[in-house]
Amino acid sequence: MFKKILFFLLINLTFTLKSFANIEIKARTAILQDFYSGEILYEKEPDRSIYPASMTKIMTSIIAFDLIKSGDLSLDDKFIVSERAWRLSTSGYSSMFIMVGDEVSVENLLLGIITASGNDACIALAEGIAGTEEEFAILMTAKAKELDMNNTNFTNSSGINDPDNYSTVSDILKMSHYLIKEHPEFYKWFAIKEFTWDRTGGDPITQGNRNPLLYKNIGADGIKTGYLAVEKYSLASSLERNGRRLIAVGSGFETKRSRSRESSKLLTYGLTNFDLVEINKSKKPIDKIDVWLGKDKQVNVYVNKDVYKTIKKAKKKLLKVALKYEGPVEAPIKKNDILGKLHVVYDEELIGEYDLLAANDVDKVNIFTRLIKSLNYLIWGDV
Repeated sequence: MFKKILFFLLINLTFTLKSFANIEIKARTAILQDFYSGEILYEKEPDRSIYPASMTKIMTSIIAFDLIKSGDLSLDDKFIVSERAWRLSTSGYSSMFIMVGDEVSVENLLLGIITASGNDACIALAEGIAGTEEEFAILMTAKAKELDMNNTNFTNSSGINDPDNYSTVSDILKMSHYLIKEHPEFYKWFAIKEFTWDRTGGDPITQGNRNPLLYKNIGADGIKTGYLAVEKYSLASSLERNGRRLIAVGSGFETKRSRSRESSKLLTYGLTNFDLVEINKSKKPIDKIDVWLGKDKQVNVYVNKDVYKTIKKAKKKLLKVALKYEGPVEAPIKKNDILGKLHVVYDEELIGEYDLLAANDVDKVNIFTRLIKSLNYLIWGDV
């Protein structure tokens, strides 16, 4: 047996680590991620503590989406609006304009949160799910810890000013990534530009989505704005274009206009300076490796996860993929046996290592055939 290395040059593909030299974002703190590879393309004080304001509502939505996914909540379920929830329908707050005693469906409350940024809808949903907003906030913080949002604490469902309701743009990014990955069918709601609430006792109210990037021709489809006097303007945003998705989070923009301009600038930077490379699709065979004393001479191998890398443009021929294994691999082989490693190398540096798994069983040949093969190997070196 001997160590075998198969190299594959990935033409027209390149890779980079995060690069911050070519852009400056006018925000107190900001971060940009390539969704599929997970690469951070830009960051500016990403762990600086912020008040997330209405970006808090991303987690409020996630709690509901998780419960719907598990079957513990339905879009058709209805919750009765409390006086506490109704009081946030008054002037000065972002509101869906629900009324005390209204029975409002989970679907309408979620649309009121996502599109109209309704603080009243947040409390109605929180109380309907957990009994009180305080208990709901405990669920939110527990979910944050599950997502490794270790610098985050939630005390309410809306993001209304509270010194103990805090986070970071890095943590908001993790939350946004989870939303898009785990709830793609609901994430589509964040692209809705207009929501009409057929309220009780009055004419229907139509409100537009507050995310300014939805109205720009850049492919943006989410996620959530925020504003508090102490924090200034904030935005978690995402776009999808040509098979790529980027997520940006910024806080401390001085004005609404700068929030829109700088967030758009950050996303455009990611699109124009980097390429996304698909190296592997989960469970798709990568190659075949030789088998010793098996009924099959070769076995397909695969990696059990999607592998993407984000790459600086105009850096070709620097990315290589290598299959490393002790070969030929002796039979018997069971499906999903680890047979080696897939190495991703950029400019002679290892940037990723993944298990190579057998795609199928390979039985051992009978003893007579093994003897013949062994003699051939001794005489001719034929495996």
